[in-house]
Amino acid sequence: MNEKNVKKSLADIPQEKRQRCEVWTRVMGYHRPVDSFNPGKQAEFAERKPFAEPK
Repeated sequence: MNEKNVKKSLADIPQEKRQRCEVWTRVMGYHRPVDSFNPGKQAEFAERKPFAEPK
């Protein structure tokens, strides 16, 4: 599936059938939903960049 197919698939879903995706992250050794973070921690989470450790 490529980006074009994904965009087309999303366009086919009626707005009333869509639902919010809950995002969780690992903080200090345990998992928490990002929505439960305070505004400062949410901003910090938004600035994070994923990385892959070279093998």
